[in-house]
Amino acid sequence: MTGELEAPTMPAPHVRERVAFGVAGMPMVGVSFVGVVAGAALVIAGLSGAVRGAGQAAAIVAGLLVVLAALFSAAGLTMVNPGEARVLQFLGRYTGTVRLDGLRWVNPLTTRRRISTRIRNHETAVMKVNDADGNPIEIAAVVVWQVQDTARAVFEVDDFMDFVAAQTETAVRHIATTYPYDSHSDGFSLRDNAEEITHKLSAEVTARVEAAGVGVIESRITHLAYAPEIAGAMLRRQQAGAVVAARARIVEGAVGMVESALDRLAAREVVELDEERKAAMVSNLLVVLCSDRDASPVVNTGSLYH
Repeated sequence: MTGELEAPTMPAPHVRERVAFGVAGMPMVGVSFVGVVAGAALVIAGLSGAVRGAGQAAAIVAGLLVVLAALFSAAGLTMVNPGEARVLQFLGRYTGTVRLDGLRWVNPLTTRRRISTRIRNHETAVMKVNDADGNPIEIAAVVVWQVQDTARAVFEVDDFMDFVAAQTETAVRHIATTYPYDSHSDGFSLRDNAEEITHKLSAEVTARVEAAGVGVIESRITHLAYAPEIAGAMLRRQQAGAVVAARARIVEGAVGMVESALDRLAAREVVELDEERKAAMVSNLLVVLCSDRDASPVVNTGSLYH
């Protein structure tokens, strides 16, 4: 079986990542600090009587408003660590993602969700499944992945980490049931075509987790074996196949050596052999060459006919 696997069809994404509006945070820290100091100064001036009459109340109110505005502005400061991003929402609507690390300032009214963009790996548990021939096998794999679209990771699935785990397990089971453990023809097998199977596994996992904005960097099968209940029988079958293959190679070589020996004897006219003597020589040479033990020579003092 060498056909391409059918990739699962996922729905089109509703949102895609885009850059959120924001500015450097340190200048806004200075603006907020100046606002708090200026507002506090106005309040103190009004309370201390430095301003008389109607201006006193106005100074106090203006000072409070300036302080509140400065604190409100400071609420827009957010820290973005390396390998992380902030997904912003305003009144339930996605407004963008901040990936630039450091202190940033964004709309204070937005909610900010932290998303890790670091490279992660997920290793499946050892699963028992049936291969394409119906034999129970044990298989496990590891997938190296990374969030590439934070908006899809947050809004397209409930929990992108659980989604990756579930889809990886599904892909591994699908691969295991599509191909046999051992190849008995020219088709692919899990044991003999590890590189090809790994590429197919990566392609299927990529297609399954793309809906969550996740990109697969690499995937590898980490465990592959027959299930314990048939491991002994399969080992004996493999050993028998190896013995048969070795015997076939020995017989093939022995036939070539016998043929070469007869040709050289005839070419050099060392001895003239009739058909019966040729058959006897072929039989003796094949016994010597194909035996798995050292042959014990028997000296014949007579002739082939007496």
